[in-house]
Amino acid sequence: MTLEPYNFGGLKNQSYEKARVVVFPIPFEATTSYMSGTKFGPRAIIDASRHMELFDIELAKDLSRVGIFTLPELSCPKKSFEESIKEIKQATLKLLKDKKFVLTLGGEHTISYGLISAFKEKYKDFSVLQIDAHSDLRDEYEGTKLNHACVMRRVRDLGISVTGVGIRSQDKTEIEYMRKQKIKTIFYAPKLPLKKIISSLAKNVYITFDVDGLDPSIMPATGTPEPGGFLWYEVLNLIKQVAKEKKIIGADIVELSPLPGIVFPDFLAAKLAYKIIGYSL
Repeated sequence: MTLEPYNFGGLKNQSYEKARVVVFPIPFEATTSYMSGTKFGPRAIIDASRHMELFDIELAKDLSRVGIFTLPELSCPKKSFEESIKEIKQATLKLLKDKKFVLTLGGEHTISYGLISAFKEKYKDFSVLQIDAHSDLRDEYEGTKLNHACVMRRVRDLGISVTGVGIRSQDKTEIEYMRKQKIKTIFYAPKLPLKKIISSLAKNVYITFDVDGLDPSIMPATGTPEPGGFLWYEVLNLIKQVAKEKKIIGADIVELSPLPGIVFPDFLAAKLAYKIIGYSL
């Protein structure tokens, strides 16, 4: 029996130099609140992707032909949050310097701060599209400001505009922060006003996709699931419409906590990554 190579899509003859897309696995997990396991997310997504059809029916293309290269996992063991974020940023800056489309697989949502910090150094005009059940706007949680529940607050502290979509769970302090800062770019589930969402975004868009933005009926494999999220075709249409009117410059998929014996969430996340590549490029 021939086994597919261990990389995203199970691709033979990968070439970093020729690849337009780099898949960047970061199994970082330090601040998960309830069910842990996000550190196993990148590997589960890559494993599922190796058994996924590479031809996209909707786009009528084999998207692997754009050139996809999978990096080794970035290991952040026994390091402080600050050191891990710095390492993520430096690694991402190298990829952006090499003109790669970076699609990161997490890991907990905290990693997005390091990723987006790197994009800020390259792009002056960009905003973040956050697909999530939670707004992640706490200033501090469990004794640290670098927590998955604070990640979008830290991104906003960088002066970057964030449009949150699918939000359906918040702390009172987050709502008070929004009022004080006059934030109008949080769109609560179940509403999905595409024109308003797209008009709130800059020319260049970075997507950060927390899988709990999806409904638990199709995505049970996450640490803090919330009822009432997006279904598959709803979220694909959102990304597709954003890609039509804006330029998607990079993305991450975070917070997958694989469930033993239940593989469909892993395949969903792998297909989601593939669709983001297809719509973006």
